[in-house]
Amino acid sequence: MGMSPGFLGLLLLSPALLCIVESHVHYYDFVLREKNFTRLCSTKSMLVVNDSFPGPVIRVQKGDTVYVNVQNQGDYDLTIHWHGVHQPRNPWSDGPEYITQCPIEPGSNFTYEVIFSDEEGTLWWHAHSDWTRSSVHGAIVVMPLNETGFPFPEPDGEEIVVLGSWYKDDVNEVVAEALEDGDDTPRSDCYTINGQPGDFFACSNDSTHRWEVEHGKTYLLRIVNAAMNAELYFAIAEHNLTVVGMDGSYVKPIVTDFIMICPGQTMDILVTADQPLGWYYMAARQYDSVRPDVTDYDTSNVTAILEYKGNYTPPALPIFPSNLPTYEDLSSAVAFSSRILSLASTEHPINVPKNITTRMYITTEMNNIEFDNGTDERSGLASSLNNVSWVNPSTDVLLAYYRNMSGFYTSDFPDYPPSLFDFVAEDLSDDYVTTVQGTKVKVLEYNEEVEIVFQGTNVLDASEDHPMHMHGYSFYVVGKGFGNFDNETDPQVYNLVDPPKMNTVSVPKKGWVAIRFKASNPGVWFWHCHFDRHLSWGMNFVMIVKDGGTPETSMRKPPAYLPPCSDSSTIKLQPFQHKFGRKSK
Repeated sequence: MGMSPGFLGLLLLSPALLCIVESHVHYYDFVLREKNFTRLCSTKSMLVVNDSFPGPVIRVQKGDTVYVNVQNQGDYDLTIHWHGVHQPRNPWSDGPEYITQCPIEPGSNFTYEVIFSDEEGTLWWHAHSDWTRSSVHGAIVVMPLNETGFPFPEPDGEEIVVLGSWYKDDVNEVVAEALEDGDDTPRSDCYTINGQPGDFFACSNDSTHRWEVEHGKTYLLRIVNAAMNAELYFAIAEHNLTVVGMDGSYVKPIVTDFIMICPGQTMDILVTADQPLGWYYMAARQYDSVRPDVTDYDTSNVTAILEYKGNYTPPALPIFPSNLPTYEDLSSAVAFSSRILSLASTEHPINVPKNITTRMYITTEMNNIEFDNGTDERSGLASSLNNVSWVNPSTDVLLAYYRNMSGFYTSDFPDYPPSLFDFVAEDLSDDYVTTVQGTKVKVLEYNEEVEIVFQGTNVLDASEDHPMHMHGYSFYVVGKGFGNFDNETDPQVYNLVDPPKMNTVSVPKKGWVAIRFKASNPGVWFWHCHFDRHLSWGMNFVMIVKDGGTPETSMRKPPAYLPPCSDSSTIKLQPFQHKFGRKSK
């Protein structure tokens, strides 16, 4: 194949993926189609990108731009979100359906322009429609600029580990039925490491993921938690982990023998192969923060094998990490998370907002709701923020905002919950159980400095962690604690010096977290819990950041083509035909 002048190279990443690199612009083709996969001794067809699970890795340098042509040859409408990419002034390519675009219909395509700016490290991409992201996701590697390099000795190699969820059934169909009946959503049948359950499971010995290392070398381990509804503990037997990055930003190095990573989060970890030659399990299991008497979570232990190169007699079995915390070990999760701090160096400075102009206090709640499933009136599970359970409009919020179209959303998302009470009390009254549905957004002026305190609640006796993710921004986590937030004493102990910079943070069970950001990226941006069961039930809201006073501080114009809007789906607890998990006719 010929090469045009000025092209730096042409890389064939897989039979269906062509990536062409010209200077700092990259081009990818994502072809979505059904493919058969066999796990746990059974075979099913599922939607994937370029025939792979997980999907292809996108590699860029800091500040690059990527064009991704998404060709939907599958049966489901869907969109793709570039998780952790700030997309400056470009919400048109952010991806959440009915927020910044309508879905790409089967038989059509859409090209995303993914604009990188200050991100550096590991991020990821995933479908943002229904529960399709369970099989449609992959890693993004953002390398530092050549003149700056890593803020640590350059590693000898890297390994990407994508933690995922596996369902024996068509998960979209099962979830659609659960929502139609008002029931709980399904638990995964196992977790996966790079698409494989590991050799603790039947029919999995030969397919277990293996990572070969050379003794004495140091590797950069890039971890993505793409699991649908689980915070996960992860460890490598007998090996220390040095966490150096998180969510596309660097952190002060943390030496630890395990990590806890929320769904949506990514971590960059240095691992030195300094143990005797042999085989060592890399293992993950769920950290479950629900009540101890609730035991219907996925209790599987997913494994991969770190395998040393060299001449030695392989062991009968790899060594399992004895330090991997147990499922309900709250203290280990809290202790690890509390150690995360921004690098905050001269080369990688931070800028924590200190002149706050907007303050919000947002409760995260589990609720009940009355709805009509098309046959009868029912009561079902829901979730909310400040007692508002999000409902998707019939066209995306971004287009309605840009064209000044009325009737699709209201600009009255509340800054505070409708009533104040002891949010973390036991046996809360049923008065707090019912929520209201709405398509309510919060509007911010350009360059406002914002503080949000997310408050966990024990409504329905269902308090648990909530990994809250913000599109279009990273934010600083300036405070965290248990109990009810005290607006007089708690801000006195905020960390405004080196707070961690994240795009996904876990609101602790029966606790609170305070975050700050500057609204300097105009557009329409989604906030939601990254437990997809909670997203499906409505634990979401939208922020609209107005344009600044110049073209350089204003939202870009829409692309020439946008997928048409034909239906709203997913989170509506209303007639579900042609909605959640909708297939084309």
